[in-house]
Amino acid sequence: MSTENSFCHRYGPWAVVTGASSGIGRAIATVLAEKSLNLVLVARNRVALERIALDVESQFSVKTLVVDADLSQLAGTQAVLTATEELDVGLLVASAGFGTSGPFLDASIDEEVAMLDINCRALMMQTHAFAARFAKRGHGGIILLSSIVAFQGAPFASHYAATKAYVQVLADGLNRELAPRGIDVLASAPGPTTTGFAKRARMKMGSAMSADTVARQTVAALGRRSTVLPGGLSKLLGYSLATLPRWIRTRIMGSVMRGMTK
Repeated sequence: MSTENSFCHRYGPWAVVTGASSGIGRAIATVLAEKSLNLVLVARNRVALERIALDVESQFSVKTLVVDADLSQLAGTQAVLTATEELDVGLLVASAGFGTSGPFLDASIDEEVAMLDINCRALMMQTHAFAARFAKRGHGGIILLSSIVAFQGAPFASHYAATKAYVQVLADGLNRELAPRGIDVLASAPGPTTTGFAKRARMKMGSAMSADTVARQTVAALGRRSTVLPGGLSKLLGYSLATLPRWIRTRIMGSVMRGMTK
């Protein structure tokens, strides 16, 4: 069995990708289509999703299902689960999310709660529901989008970093817990990446990786490790900070984030 056929057998025939309308989510969807997985594309922007669906269908001859849902709302999460009830889903990619930056006390509490709902609550609910389905079929995979800021505090992006710490710790635990059920769990923790993230988070980025680089290295790591730091920049930042005490890492990250905050 070829590598691609093996991947499709283990994680196919359908994959659910949230945050699929742009950035890393869109790039991962494209990589999965290359591997012949049918795609459930989830985001708020239906027009963008339909455009991507037509693109991957024509390029890779896969099937798609578009689900326009606001994952900050419970109804949005339920819409994804309902839409996929009759599909043989073998892979969840929980890529939907956004960030904020700047002084915590200046933040809009409504925006921070929405970020918490999307980055944590919706991700947890989808992970729980699909993991139960994968356990019944005896195999499957889950990719959760963490971040390089998940491993210490990040002043001036404190709450965003906290949401990604939640994702990272959840993935770490589930990687061991679900392995005996045949389910591979991976946390992908990229550093600065060229997506729409910086604009929404009101941040300015210098060096940044491409979403395609993050996507390809993330998919390649599934089933091989519990966490991947995709791209050279992520590895440089991650490994250079890893040996330092947590308080020093937090101070360094605060200086970095202050410089990136508009």
